[in-house]
Amino acid sequence: MQRIVIKIGTSTLTDGLAKLSLARMADLVRQMSLLQNSGSEIVLVSSGAITAGREVLGFVELPKHIPKKQMLAAIGQPRLMAIYEQLFRIYEKTVAQVLLTRVDLSDRRRFLNARNTLEALLRQQVIPIINENDTVATEEIRFGDNDNLSAQVANLVEADRLILLTDQEGLFTSDPRTDKVAKLIREVGPEEFSEELWKSAGGSKSGFGTGGMLTKLRAAELARQSGVLTSIVNGKAEAIILRVANHENIGTTIYPITNKLESKKRYLLAGQYSTLALTIDDGAARAIAKGGSLLPAGILTVTGPFDRGDSIKVLDNNNKAIAVGLANYSNDEVSRVLGFKSMEIEAILGYSYGDEVIHHNNLILL
Repeated sequence: MQRIVIKIGTSTLTDGLAKLSLARMADLVRQMSLLQNSGSEIVLVSSGAITAGREVLGFVELPKHIPKKQMLAAIGQPRLMAIYEQLFRIYEKTVAQVLLTRVDLSDRRRFLNARNTLEALLRQQVIPIINENDTVATEEIRFGDNDNLSAQVANLVEADRLILLTDQEGLFTSDPRTDKVAKLIREVGPEEFSEELWKSAGGSKSGFGTGGMLTKLRAAELARQSGVLTSIVNGKAEAIILRVANHENIGTTIYPITNKLESKKRYLLAGQYSTLALTIDDGAARAIAKGGSLLPAGILTVTGPFDRGDSIKVLDNNNKAIAVGLANYSNDEVSRVLGFKSMEIEAILGYSYGDEVIHHNNLILL
């Protein structure tokens, strides 16, 4: 099973025209549905709301003083989601809309909330369809392009692979639209990107998208630091999503600097040198040694302060560090529920982030 983030740009959704191509979208939805049927988890990052808004309004000329992009996105996003919902329904797939801004992923608490929401959707085999919240985004909080957003989402959900669909075959040594001798770069990395590689990436000339090869290379650089394998491929190619997922050598493949597990371990292990800690009883120590999660009933004392999402130590009853993990609750919240059963968390706090104070997926034994 793979967890795959697929980014579809405006030029792919429109097939190079001025409006959404339902035929192209139907084919892409078919491929994603087949991929999910094979056991993979799919997260879709889709552009196209502004183009859909223009289409709804009949491509009218808008006054300059109107914040056009925000207005068009507000009009077009419901239409874009309605099309996706209808197409995925053909294959009996359920979809969910998720709109994000940079603040959602830069603030630790909101980052965790977004991750938990996406994890819950994937567990229910729902396909999240993510876009930037253009209706409220300003220059200070916008991602700038959905390539960058897709890379951050890949990090957010700890994806195995990021597929960037574009209107080119992949990354070339120079712009193939102006240079006839430009050559396709098949593989990049895991070594550092060279200056020549950065120079080979150019901007978008389609007139519809906001990306271009430079933004895709930047997205791949961000993704590979999180252990994500990235592919830049032509969205118009036959069965392109299925072929990439089946590891066919197509387009440009950009290898990660490190693997997913090592990337996560480095972050978690930073907590072993902090003074933030939970002391647990012998029963809880045995449970996590066998791969279990840390529940509030097994916690004896809390040493803080720490926030939800911080990396903290886990000490046994002899004050020996036996693990580090990501706290699912703050020190104040843990202090209120320690010793209680997981089913009592919501009654005590008035809300719940889950049964575990530290989930076993976010716990490393020392």
